[in-house]
Amino acid sequence: MKLTDNTILITGGTSGIGRALAQAFHALGNKVIVAGRRKALLDEIAAQHPGIDGIELDIADAGDIARVAKTLIARYPALNVLVNNAGIMPFDNPAGAIDDATSRRILETNLLGPIRLTSALIEHLKAQPRATIIHNTSILAYVPIASNAVYSASKAALHSYALSQRFMLRDTRVTVQEIAPPWVDTDLIKKSGDPRAMPLDAFIAETMKGLATDAPEVLVEAVRPLRDNPGAHEHALVHGFNQSLVDQPIPV
Repeated sequence: MKLTDNTILITGGTSGIGRALAQAFHALGNKVIVAGRRKALLDEIAAQHPGIDGIELDIADAGDIARVAKTLIARYPALNVLVNNAGIMPFDNPAGAIDDATSRRILETNLLGPIRLTSALIEHLKAQPRATIIHNTSILAYVPIASNAVYSASKAALHSYALSQRFMLRDTRVTVQEIAPPWVDTDLIKKSGDPRAMPLDAFIAETMKGLATDAPEVLVEAVRPLRDNPGAHEHALVHGFNQSLVDQPIPV
């Protein structure tokens, strides 16, 4: 994508990867709008970075998405980049009973939210001289982590959706890119500072370089071996990956 002269909406833009992307795009002179549920955080980022706008949005609420989409189109007619970044990552245990309400919340946020918001904005994006949709999935879309089975499945589904969407938009002016982060040092799982996590600033720097290309998938080099999931041998890969986390668990 072209990294300048855009009007960009970033969901989940008040913390973590979303906030860092907002700041990186803003520093390049783009008009950036961050969406999130917490007004206090929206106000904070707008105050710290004059020129970044905030808009309240519950990405898990279909009615709220429809309302906000109409507001965005009216308020920002040049909106041409959508970054579907919002996500939640509760722990679960597929070897036991999984709370249905939690599973629904994950799927409403991580999968249906991006689908609904993209659907609400797609005709507007198609009318722009150039537009980009960026889906933030996860390396766990390819190598699931067993302790977050529903989250991993939601990201695998979003990856599949991005593949289909990219094909269906092939004859339009809208391109689709996907970023698939590794474990990045944010508060997504309410834990930060683990030395195994990739520093956020390093992730953003490498990701911005990738987004500046036409690559459909933007991956940091550290996760390419996991992305190259070895077909029929993936069972051993996934087992080994999860065993390594059992042997050295993530502190909670």
